[in-house]
Amino acid sequence: MSVVDRSFILYPVQARDTLYSIATGLGSQIPLIERANALYPPFTEPDLIYPGQMLVVPVFHDNQVNQIISRGDTLYQIARDYYTNIDILQGLNPEIQHPNFIYIGQVLRVPGFIYEVEQGDTLNSISQQFGYTLTTLLQANRRRPGLSADVIVPGYQLVIPYPSSTNILVMRPFPGAKVRSGQTLSGYARAFEGSILYQVLDSSGRTIIPETAVQTSAGGPSYGTFSVAMSFEQEPPASSGEIWVYTRSAKDGSVQDLVKIQVRFH
Repeated sequence: MSVVDRSFILYPVQARDTLYSIATGLGSQIPLIERANALYPPFTEPDLIYPGQMLVVPVFHDNQVNQIISRGDTLYQIARDYYTNIDILQGLNPEIQHPNFIYIGQVLRVPGFIYEVEQGDTLNSISQQFGYTLTTLLQANRRRPGLSADVIVPGYQLVIPYPSSTNILVMRPFPGAKVRSGQTLSGYARAFEGSILYQVLDSSGRTIIPETAVQTSAGGPSYGTFSVAMSFEQEPPASSGEIWVYTRSAKDGSVQDLVKIQVRFH
């Protein structure tokens, strides 16, 4: 699986922009931008970009994905693009005091990561690999050049939303990743007294890690970060399974805010 674990900026092309000005202004390189967005023949003329297009721009810091706000953007639309909600966006960007107050040129951290297309991939196979519908994958990459539902080329870099619920966002491991005992489970969560739960099951329903409590760095109503090394009780017999991250209701003990992450063991 070709997840690119580095930093990216999602950049909306402006009038009079060139690849040179974008690369220079964001600290990237033209060949990296061209490859990430299929900006080469036969898909487009060399260096041909249009205002309104959204470019994936590889950069060299922070190890996260940021998006630059352009005219007409709203937190509601951005949340929809990433199959999440406004609260998650505010949790990642605590400087946002009101959901209606964002401005052109503002840089927001967004709840997504980048996947580089490999030989033999299709958009359908990629969406299934990460547990999303094709519609969700296309929505996360709307306004991108060089992309259609029928054609995708190796090297193209797709935006993939992180798995989330209203109050929990799981950032590691990536969906579809191969995991082992000792690997880190991490993300953001908003929970009463900062307490969340997780467990790991294989595809046959066997318990690999029983329900385990994790403390976040902050209690509700704030979002806190969490990070824990997962310790398997047994070697998973099946080749795949799921990680469940959730809370339980204080009233009846029912599962709340469940996020499921598909993973591989072998």
